[in-house]
Amino acid sequence: MDKTPQQRITLEPGKRGGRPCIRGMRIAVYDVLSWLAAGMSEDEILADYPELEREDIRASLGFAANRDASVTRLAA
Repeated sequence: MDKTPQQRITLEPGKRGGRPCIRGMRIAVYDVLSWLAAGMSEDEILADYPELEREDIRASLGFAANRDASVTRLAA
């Protein structure tokens, strides 16, 4: 059964300092976002980290977008 994007991102207190990770692995959402920001393509990430799936990368992007949407905006 395929995991939903929300099920792909896990939070475990003892893993990576409680940072959001991919499917319980030690690869954090931060890692994936950093690789993308550094210019790596999805295909390059998947080649370097074969345990990842394309849907994991997209779930990381979705997680970041949702987190940004939930930030409280301060009035100017």
